[in-house]
Amino acid sequence: MGPPLPHPEATPNFPLLGSEVAPATAARLAWSPDGSISGLASPTPVLVVNGHRPGRTLCLTAAVHGDELNGIEIVRRVLYDINPGKLSGRIVGIPIVNLDGFRRGSRYLSDRRDLNRHFPGNPDGSLAARIAHSLFAEILVHCEVLVDIHTGSLGRTNLPQVRADMRRPEVAEVTRGFGNIVVLHSPGSRNMLRRAALDQGIVAVTLEVGESRRLQDKPVAAGALAINRLLQHQGMYSRLFPLGSPEPIYYESLWVRAPEGGILLNDIKLGAFVAKDSVLGAVVDPITNVRTPIQAPVNGRLIGMAVNQVVMPGFAAYHLGTEAPEEEPVEIDDLEPSPEEEVIDEAAADGEIDPEE
Repeated sequence: MGPPLPHPEATPNFPLLGSEVAPATAARLAWSPDGSISGLASPTPVLVVNGHRPGRTLCLTAAVHGDELNGIEIVRRVLYDINPGKLSGRIVGIPIVNLDGFRRGSRYLSDRRDLNRHFPGNPDGSLAARIAHSLFAEILVHCEVLVDIHTGSLGRTNLPQVRADMRRPEVAEVTRGFGNIVVLHSPGSRNMLRRAALDQGIVAVTLEVGESRRLQDKPVAAGALAINRLLQHQGMYSRLFPLGSPEPIYYESLWVRAPEGGILLNDIKLGAFVAKDSVLGAVVDPITNVRTPIQAPVNGRLIGMAVNQVVMPGFAAYHLGTEAPEEEPVEIDDLEPSPEEEVIDEAAADGEIDPEE
């Protein structure tokens, strides 16, 4: 008599990074992208939970920008709070994708490139392109759903929100699983991780939470709760989290910019609903004491904002989400770029970026 047949609902071993993660177990693996001098290289940790029952494979990435700390803690809280025996499917978490930038407290890689503008990568390209290619080829090919976690750029903070290409039905369906969190329609810039993943058939969204260079407990808790709700919605894990009342989907957004240079002083809190012409804050000239108010050009909700700081004219200070009708789809070229997208990366600003990138 031969060996017993496997149970039809049994979960197989999960092959990843040269290892086999057994069902109903968790493992810490090592990813070694070609990103430094070989003799000095250290691997990037990858956390894996392979469930007891079959299901989808959810991947969580954080710190693609090395100074964005909230996502690191969100991945840790989610992965280490999972009981593998109660999980259906698999969860793969990469808490620190950009280990190089993280160690230096920098958004960028050591060659001053923005890793999130180089996906899906090139094995023979720049440092950023090689790391991006390695991430896709070795890890993300196993993913069915991807949540890429970010924060606002330096000096800006974001209301917890999901950014997604809502023209894609499979993406829109995933966004419903996050519960009562703001959703912003955003196709994403070319060569961003989220957009490249979608092009590869992975249902991908971005989760924005708080600001960079800080570890913020309330935004982190909100982000972890949103992902746990997603796990429940996907039928992967159940803790009976209430989904709450759904937030509106913002199909358009715009940045309100400082009309003058000076000290930015906010008069409004993140998440507030604002009416057209209401005062959001002011820029005060520290020498002449002239105060120039900044007003909302439209009705909307404050989904991102700059913290109080010294600003120059044209600085993107307030990000307003507006509820355009869903039947009027927003084209990619109609969306104003975020401050992070106005310059692809520091190398590009200096004219040092490779022509093909």
